[in-house]
Amino acid sequence: MMYWDGNMGVWGYILMGGSFVLFWGAVITAIVLFSRTVGTGNRRYDAGGHGPGIAEHLLAERFARGEIDESEYTARLNVLRHRA
Repeated sequence: MMYWDGNMGVWGYILMGGSFVLFWGAVITAIVLFSRTVGTGNRRYDAGGHGPGIAEHLLAERFARGEIDESEYTARLNVLRHRA
């Protein structure tokens, strides 16, 4: 039977410290990636290309706040939709 006296030496402590950092780094990375995956529905504007673009959303918000009138809204909306 092998006898272990508890003396790991310098390399043992370096390996133990490195594995400690790697373990907690992996745990934190997993938590961050999981929260990003779950939280994607909470983004204000979807860049996935579904529905109107960001510019149309901003234009609609300006119209809703009363910063622009209806004629300016429709003119700018037509420009945005026909530019592509």
